[in-house]
Amino acid sequence: MFIETDVTPNPDTLKFLPGRTLLEEGTANFSDVDAADNSPLAQALFAIDGVSGVFIGYDFVSVTKATEMDWTSVKPLVLAGLMQFFSTGAPVITGEANDNIAVEENEEDADIIEQIKTLLDEKVRPAVAGDGGDIIYRGFKEGVVYLQMQGACAGCPSSTITLKHGIENLLKYYVPEVVDVQPVEM
Repeated sequence: MFIETDVTPNPDTLKFLPGRTLLEEGTANFSDVDAADNSPLAQALFAIDGVSGVFIGYDFVSVTKATEMDWTSVKPLVLAGLMQFFSTGAPVITGEANDNIAVEENEEDADIIEQIKTLLDEKVRPAVAGDGGDIIYRGFKEGVVYLQMQGACAGCPSSTITLKHGIENLLKYYVPEVVDVQPVEM
C-alpha cells in the first residue's frame, strides 16, 4: 500500500492520502482520543505519541501533531499506523457522526440557510478539502453565519483570513442577508 503525504497551510497538520474512500459522505473531526470513541482509525492514530488531532474526509486523513513535536519523528509513525490499520479491514467510523447546530435558528430563514449551505457545499468545502480540512455550517441568526473550521483549517495561521475575507465576502455577495461570519469552536 502506498500512502501519499501532502502539506497543508497549517504547519502542525499533514494530509495523508491512502488511495481509497474513507467516508462516503460528510467528515469526522476528533480533537482528542475521548472524542474518537466511534472511530477505530482515529483511536489508532491517537495511540501514536505526538498526535493531537485527527480529521477524516472522503479520501484523506489530516493528522495534527502536538506543536512541540517534530514531523520527522511523528510522520513515519503515522504512516506505519495507517498501513497497519488498513491491513486489519476495520471500519473507519462506527455509528453516526454528531452534527449539532450551534445556534437556534429562525424557521423564517429557511431559504437563506439553504442558499448558504449550497454555497458552502459547492464553492467553499471543495477548496478547503484540498488543504486537508473542512468548514461545517453551525447556524445562521440575525445576519450572522456560524462556521466551524476542522482538520488542517482549525488552528491554521491563515484560517481567520480565509473565514473573514474569503468566505464572508463570498456569502455577502451571493446572500445579501449575511452581515458577518463568525467561527465556532465545538
